[in-house]
Amino acid sequence: MAPAITLAAEAPTLSAANTGFMLICSALVMLMTPGLAFFYGGMVRVKSTLNMLMMSFISLGIVTILWVLYGFSVAFGTDSGSIVGWNSDWVGLSNIGLTELWDGYTIPVFVFLVFQLMFAIITPALISGALADRVKFSAWALFITLWATLVYFPVAHWVWGAGGWAFELGVIDFAGGTAVHINAGAAALGVILVIGKRVGFKKDPMRPHSLPLVMLGAGLLWFGWFGFNAGSWLGNDDGVGALMFVNTQVATAAAMLAWLAYEKIRHGAFTTLGAASGAVAGLVAITPAGGAVSPLGAIAVGAIAGVVCAMAVGLKYRFNYDDSLDVVGVHLVGGVLGSLLIGFFATGKGQSDVEGLFYGGGLTQFWKQCAGVFAVLAYSLIVSAILAFLLDKTIGMRVTEDEEVAGIDQAEHAETAYDFSGAGGGAARTTAVPAPVADTAAKKVDA
Repeated sequence: MAPAITLAAEAPTLSAANTGFMLICSALVMLMTPGLAFFYGGMVRVKSTLNMLMMSFISLGIVTILWVLYGFSVAFGTDSGSIVGWNSDWVGLSNIGLTELWDGYTIPVFVFLVFQLMFAIITPALISGALADRVKFSAWALFITLWATLVYFPVAHWVWGAGGWAFELGVIDFAGGTAVHINAGAAALGVILVIGKRVGFKKDPMRPHSLPLVMLGAGLLWFGWFGFNAGSWLGNDDGVGALMFVNTQVATAAAMLAWLAYEKIRHGAFTTLGAASGAVAGLVAITPAGGAVSPLGAIAVGAIAGVVCAMAVGLKYRFNYDDSLDVVGVHLVGGVLGSLLIGFFATGKGQSDVEGLFYGGGLTQFWKQCAGVFAVLAYSLIVSAILAFLLDKTIGMRVTEDEEVAGIDQAEHAETAYDFSGAGGGAARTTAVPAPVADTAAKKVDA
């Protein structure tokens, strides 16, 4: 037999299939930000609905421009000290060829950068849920600008950029457990510790005004998350993206069921808010782990996240911090769980040959995961708190107490979410209502 001839590895060529797939995934991730807006918007009181929607939507504008100007370069440019990147050719997205490929892949640089842009957009939007009812919109817009620049872009480089310290250490984060969810959750905690609690926290009822809107938002998040997770493999050639797609569905289902079971045992009812929150907790937890675990492992990750996150949302009452919509309890706690559980459930048959403790790999990967998790948590919490403190002492972060009580929608946007002016109908009232009674009723509606 003639000796085998060793051929040099062929350079990647542009794949129309992978390019199309990634553009679809990018659009799905973009849809998650409006989905998040609806999810959060339904969870607040009527008087804060529009403000909550706008706090997510404004990120679509601000972060997009920052990404074009310098964000992509900082996050994914040539490494500098394992902390940040930089590539002057990418400033303003100039000097990028239409068919220039992302290094080592079969998709254009433009496709990679727009996919990653959608991650950069939704991450600061996640923070907004912790700050409902009380933050000036102008201060929030400036906070997003500074936070994306000083926190998100560098952390994305740590985790995903070639040369980033977490990337080089071998920290596994398939689609954003550290860079997105822990990052946003820790930032939320840092900001709320600075700006304080809502008026009436733990005293007044602050129930969701529209659970159907919450369920719609959760459904859009679940749908878009398939692009968020499966797309993070940047192609569709070897089945890893398909594994991630399956595990996303499996973990989300398990977390929703686990959350519902917990609240039935703990509170005696299966709630729609619990179903929606449980689903999001599962999506968060599987985000870093889904490429490394099996479907059975995804069930375990989801179920653990469903129960622990359901328990964690009550911590704000015990420790007296006002995380309005449970960003800390779901995104921070869920992100930490999903990232650390890789150290136990990684099979070595998915995105890499790394094995967790339950598959014979010992605790080596677990300690790497700990390094990534707690470094991102500490950095984001501290820098976010400093930014909030500086903004609060200069332009002020909060609306006035009167504006908060009356409704931040009217104060900040001069609009209301629902027009009830034509909803009265019927014959005109013939009996006068005493002023104190009317005043009390109005206060109840406002609350």
